[in-house]
Amino acid sequence: MSSNIADLIEDYILTRLAEQQTGQVELRRTDIADEISCAPSQISYVLNTRFTHDKGFSVESRRGLGGFIRVVRVPFRNIIYQEMLDKIDAGTEFVEVKAMLQYLIQHQMISTRECSLLLQAVKSAYENMPPEPRVKLVKSLFTTLAELS
Repeated sequence: MSSNIADLIEDYILTRLAEQQTGQVELRRTDIADEISCAPSQISYVLNTRFTHDKGFSVESRRGLGGFIRVVRVPFRNIIYQEMLDKIDAGTEFVEVKAMLQYLIQHQMISTRECSLLLQAVKSAYENMPPEPRVKLVKSLFTTLAELS
C-alpha cells in the first residue's frame, strides 16, 4: 500500500478527531473511501497499524450496513497505568514496583509525597503479606492512582 494513501487516511481520521471536543469520532468506512478514493481495506490497514493502543488510540469497528469506525484518543497516562497494572503479578519484585513509582514521579504523574507514601505501603505489603493479597493491594493502589489522575 502506498504510504501516501496511508498518510491521507491517517490525516483524514486525525482531522475529524481533532474537530471533536469529546476525544472520539465515529466515521463510516465508505465515507472515508469515497472522500480519499481508496479501498476500504486500505482504511483497515491504517486503523490496524497507526491507530493502535500503544499509540494512544482505541478503535471499535463494525462492518456491514450501519457499520462504523469509532476512534477514541486514550490519554497517555491511562496507557502507562494499564501497562503497569498488567506487569504486576505474584512474581513482581519490590524493586520493580519501586521502579514504576520512580517512573511516575520522574514524569510528574505523582508527587514526591505520594511516592513516599506508596513506597511505604508497598514495602510493608512485601514484608508482611503473601503474594496473592499483596498483588491485590498493589494493583488497587495503582488503580486508584489511575482513577485520580
